[in-house]
Amino acid sequence: MTNNEIIRMLKERKEVLGINQVHLAELSKVGVATLRRFESGKGNITLNNMQKIADVLGLEIKLEPKKPKQ
Repeated sequence: MTNNEIIRMLKERKEVLGINQVHLAELSKVGVATLRRFESGKGNITLNNMQKIADVLGLEIKLEPKKPKQ
Protein backbone atom coordinates (compact mmCIF):
# COMPACT_ATOMS: atom_id res chain seq x y z
CA MET A 1 0.00 0.00 0.00
CA THR A 2 1.41 3.39 -0.97
CA ASN A 3 1.39 6.60 1.07
CA ASN A 4 -1.24 8.03 -1.28
CA GLU A 5 -3.49 5.02 -0.72
CA ILE A 6 -3.07 5.33 3.06
CA ILE A 7 -3.82 9.05 2.94
CA ARG A 8 -6.92 8.43 0.81
CA MET A 9 -8.13 5.78 3.24
CA LEU A 10 -7.61 8.05 6.25
CA LYS A 11 -9.48 10.91 4.58
CA GLU A 12 -12.37 8.66 3.58
CA ARG A 13 -12.64 7.23 7.09
CA LYS A 14 -12.57 10.72 8.63
CA GLU A 15 -15.40 11.74 6.34
CA VAL A 16 -17.48 8.67 7.26
CA LEU A 17 -16.98 9.41 10.96
CA GLY A 18 -17.45 13.17 10.58
CA ILE A 19 -14.03 13.96 12.07
CA ASN A 20 -11.84 16.81 10.81
CA GLN A 21 -8.05 17.07 11.11
CA VAL A 22 -8.11 19.14 14.28
CA HIS A 23 -10.50 16.77 16.05
CA LEU A 24 -8.53 13.72 14.89
CA ALA A 25 -5.32 15.32 16.16
CA GLU A 26 -6.92 15.94 19.56
CA LEU A 27 -8.39 12.45 19.85
CA SER A 28 -5.21 10.68 18.72
CA LYS A 29 -2.80 12.99 20.56
CA VAL A 30 -0.86 13.47 17.32
CA GLY A 31 0.13 17.04 16.49
CA VAL A 32 -2.18 18.73 14.01
CA ALA A 33 0.84 19.98 12.03
CA THR A 34 2.16 16.40 11.75
CA LEU A 35 -1.22 15.21 10.54
CA ARG A 36 -1.54 18.06 8.02
CA ARG A 37 1.93 17.43 6.59
CA PHE A 38 1.24 13.72 6.20
CA GLU A 39 -2.20 14.19 4.64
CA SER A 40 -0.80 16.72 2.19
CA GLY A 41 1.92 14.28 1.13
CA LYS A 42 4.68 16.58 2.35
CA GLY A 43 5.76 14.66 5.42
CA ASN A 44 6.25 11.24 6.93
CA ILE A 45 4.62 9.87 10.03
CA THR A 46 5.97 7.47 12.62
CA LEU A 47 4.45 4.04 12.99
CA ASN A 48 3.54 4.95 16.57
CA ASN A 49 1.57 8.01 15.41
CA MET A 50 -0.04 6.03 12.59
CA GLN A 51 -1.21 3.46 15.15
CA LYS A 52 -2.75 6.21 17.31
CA ILE A 53 -4.61 7.60 14.29
CA ALA A 54 -5.74 4.16 13.16
CA ASP A 55 -7.07 3.38 16.64
CA VAL A 56 -9.20 6.54 16.67
CA LEU A 57 -10.52 5.83 13.17
CA GLY A 58 -11.29 2.18 13.95
CA LEU A 59 -8.68 0.88 11.52
CA GLU A 60 -5.93 -1.66 11.98
CA ILE A 61 -2.42 -1.74 10.58
CA LYS A 62 -1.47 -5.05 9.06
CA LEU A 63 1.72 -6.35 7.49
CA GLU A 64 1.50 -9.29 5.16
CA PRO A 65 3.78 -10.85 2.57
CA LYS A 66 3.73 -9.23 -0.86
CA LYS A 67 1.98 -11.05 -3.61
CA PRO A 68 4.29 -12.05 -6.47
CA LYS A 69 4.08 -9.82 -9.54
CA GLN A 70 2.90 -11.55 -12.67
